[in-house]
Amino acid sequence: MSSTVPCLWFDDQGLTAAERYVSLFPGSAVTGTTPGPHGAPLTVSFRLGDREYLCLNGGPRFPPTEAFSIQVLCADQAEVDHYWDGLVAGGGSESACGWLKDPWGVSWQVVPTRLGELLGDPDPARAQRALQAMLGMRRLVVADLEAAADGRG
Repeated sequence: MSSTVPCLWFDDQGLTAAERYVSLFPGSAVTGTTPGPHGAPLTVSFRLGDREYLCLNGGPRFPPTEAFSIQVLCADQAEVDHYWDGLVAGGGSESACGWLKDPWGVSWQVVPTRLGELLGDPDPARAQRALQAMLGMRRLVVADLEAAADGRG
C-alpha cells in the first residue's frame, strides 16, 4: 500500500524543529535521521500522532511559504492554547484567523473543532456572525466565537 509523507524543507534546523513538534504532540517521536555531508542530519523522520513527516535540511534556497500549512484540529480552548503557544514560542509569528508561523517559517492553522460547527450552523446569520468574528482574530477563542454566533459579541 502506498502512503504519502509531507517533506518540510529547512535551511539546517530540521532536527531542532522536529524535536519541538514532537514535544508538543502526544504519541509523537523523532523516528530517524540520515547523515549529511557536514555531520548534521540531512533528513529527519518524525511522527506526529499517526502521521509521518520528513524534514530535509536543504539549505536556504527554498524557504517555507503559506502555500503549505499544517492544520491542527483542537477539541477545546486548552488545546488551542497549548499548540498555539508551543508553536509560536521562540521566534514564531501570529497571523490571522488561527494561522501562525513557527520559528522556522512553517505555517500552521490551529483550529478548534467548534469553529467548523459554528460555520456550519443551519442558521446562516449565526454562521456569518461566527465567520466575521473569526476574521478579526489571530488566535481563535472558542468563547468569543460562540458569543459572536449568539449575537453577544
